[in-house]
Amino acid sequence: MLSEKLLNGLNEQMNFEFYSAHAYMAMAAYCSAEGLDGFANFFLVQAEEERFHAMKFYNFINALGERAVMTGFPAPNNEFTSVRDCFEKALAHEKEVTRRIYKLSDLALDEREHATMNFLKWFIDEQVEEESMFDTLIQKLKRIEGDSNSLFMLDNELAQRTFTPEP
Repeated sequence: MLSEKLLNGLNEQMNFEFYSAHAYMAMAAYCSAEGLDGFANFFLVQAEEERFHAMKFYNFINALGERAVMTGFPAPNNEFTSVRDCFEKALAHEKEVTRRIYKLSDLALDEREHATMNFLKWFIDEQVEEESMFDTLIQKLKRIEGDSNSLFMLDNELAQRTFTPEP
């Protein structure tokens, strides 16, 4: 049985994952408005992945016989100055997700809630991948800054991204 504090933390994270999807939708909308449909696709896929993460929390909470509680959240940032700005804000966002997952993991460890600790390990591993992916793309964007042909090539590359849910 989960403590109220841990259950609240899991619910908060579930809702933050849904918020993350909205944040990435806003980035996709910016990219689309700039005519960068590959970058828009990248962020649309990222939004889909975040909804998948939120549903993992939802299903875990329910599997433990608890209730997932949906809440509202603030509007995401819709103001960006460039594609690179989107990616830098996305990396900062993922670092916040990591911080939140670590905090939840620490709480589960303190409470010796082994099922939750095991559940959160998947997210810890996922966050390493997420931060690395955004950092790599930021480095690429820095290298190609001012080179429209390279930007076009990267846009085409990101247009190929798809979402395949992991177990």
